[in-house]
Amino acid sequence: MPPIFRSGSIALAAGLLAVPASAQLIDHKDLSLAAALTIATAASDLCKSQGYKVSVTVVGREAQILVYLRGDASPPHSTENSFRRAYTALTYRQPSAAVEQRVRKDPGDQLVRLEHVMPAQGALPIVVGNDTLGAVAVSGSPGGEKDEACAKAGIDKAADLLK
Repeated sequence: MPPIFRSGSIALAAGLLAVPASAQLIDHKDLSLAAALTIATAASDLCKSQGYKVSVTVVGREAQILVYLRGDASPPHSTENSFRRAYTALTYRQPSAAVEQRVRKDPGDQLVRLEHVMPAQGALPIVVGNDTLGAVAVSGSPGGEKDEACAKAGIDKAADLLK
């Protein structure tokens, strides 16, 4: 190989390896399995104690499913609905009930075209400080407000684990 190409290759490689002084790793917290299990179990337990047969999904910051619980005899659609509601609360970083109201006011909202978005009450984002770590959703009770109350009970139960 001619010397000019070798030196050019070395210079190119050195330039690719040079990292800007401001480049850093991203530092963030993630939900632990213990926290996700606590949230899901408490949400499921509250709904079950009220006679509701539900499914619960907890997703992490990148919408990955951390915990999924399908209650005994819960409706078949509750499986998908709980994930989609959690995905929605995470995507919008607000309760899925607020997303539902937003979409009712503006049906042209483009985010609802995303594959997993479901603007229906029943999910809450899991927020620590200003950081959304994930979301929890419940599906299967006789109303979104009941699903949301169970989701909130799950987050409340895990409050100490979320510090």
